[in-house]
Amino acid sequence: MSGLLQQAYLQACLAELEALKPGNVHIFADGHGMLVQDFIHSAEASAPALCDDLLYGSRTLGQRILQALQATHAKVGCNTNLGMVLLAAPVVQACLQYPQQSLAVALPQVLQQTTVDDAALVYQGIRLVSPAGMGQRDEHDVAQSPQITLLQAMQLASAHDMVARQYVDGYASIFSAAMPLYTDGYQRWQRPAWALTAVYLYWLSSVPDSHIARKYGEAKAAEVQQAASVHYQAFIALENPKHYMPDLLKWDQSLKQARINPGTSADLTVITAMLLLLRESQPAAF
Repeated sequence: MSGLLQQAYLQACLAELEALKPGNVHIFADGHGMLVQDFIHSAEASAPALCDDLLYGSRTLGQRILQALQATHAKVGCNTNLGMVLLAAPVVQACLQYPQQSLAVALPQVLQQTTVDDAALVYQGIRLVSPAGMGQRDEHDVAQSPQITLLQAMQLASAHDMVARQYVDGYASIFSAAMPLYTDGYQRWQRPAWALTAVYLYWLSSVPDSHIARKYGEAKAAEVQQAASVHYQAFIALENPKHYMPDLLKWDQSLKQARINPGTSADLTVITAMLLLLRESQPAAF
C-alpha cells in the first residue's frame, strides 16, 4: 500500500505541473522565484517521508507531515508544498491505518483522532517552511506551543483557509465536486492536463484563494475569484480547450507580474489528482 500511495502522490504532483494554472508554476511558465524543477524535487523528496508505512503505519499524522516538510526544505530550501503535504497526509494515514475501510469512513476517523502533539509537530513544520502571509493570531498562533488538537486548530482556521476546511469537512467538496468535474473533463477532452486545468479553475472560482487572501487581503482574493469565474465558464464551455490557451497564458502573465500566486487552489488540484489516481488503483476504497 505504501508504494501505491507514494506513486499516486508523485504522479499527482507531476500531473498538476503539466496543467496550465494561471498564476501558479506549471510547465508553460515558472514564476514567483520558483521553477518547475523545484516542485519535481519537492515531490520526490517528500514522497518517502509522507507515504512510508514504517512500523505498519504507526507513525502519527503530525510526524508524517513534519518529516515530509523537513525533507522538502532540505532539498529546495523554500515552501513549495506545505498545502499539498497537509492535504495528502491524512489520506495516506487513513489508507495505512484503516486499509479495510472506505476513505469516506477512514478519513474522518483519522482527523478526529488528531492530538495536541500532532498540532505541535505541524506547527514546527509550518515554522520551518515559513509560508508567505501567515501573520499572527492572538490565540493558537503557530509561533506558540499549541494547547489544542490539530483538528481543533484546523476548525479555527477553516473559515478563511481552504486546506483547513478539508480537515473539517472530510474533503467533502473534493469528492462531491472536483473529482466528478475532472472525470467529465477527461471524458470530453481525453487529456488529463486540460481536465486538471478545469479543476484548478473550479477551485479558484468557487472560493477566494486562501494564499492570496493571507498575502494581499480578502478584497484581492475576491477580485481574482471573480476573474477566475469568467475564465472557468469560458473554458469548460469549449469542445477544444486548447483554443482558450492564449487567454489563460495572458492571465497567467498578468497574475505573475502582480506577484499573485493562487497556491491553495493548486494544492487542492494536487489532492484531487491524487484521490483520482488512488480510485483507479484502489476502487474498493471509494
